[in-house]
Amino acid sequence: MSNVNIKPLADRVLVEPAAAEEKTASGIIIPDTAKEKPQRGTIVAVGNGKKDEPLTVKAGDTVLYGKYAGTEISVEGKDYLIMRESDIFAII
Repeated sequence: MSNVNIKPLADRVLVEPAAAEEKTASGIIIPDTAKEKPQRGTIVAVGNGKKDEPLTVKAGDTVLYGKYAGTEISVEGKDYLIMRESDIFAII
């Protein structure tokens, strides 16, 4: 897991997206232009939650999220997503 100096606020979490699939299940290589954005990743950092709503996810959890969820940021050359906990569909 990454060690990043970012502390999300309130109900936000910092997610490291999983790598995009390089080839299909049948072995066909997918070109960069056709790769879909990953919809799963690993939580790197979490905020403190809201006053009446504690967070249910923690750093290290692998999660599923919406295709267009979060805001892309780059820290020290690595790409991350920062999103609200409500954008996360499930812990896997």
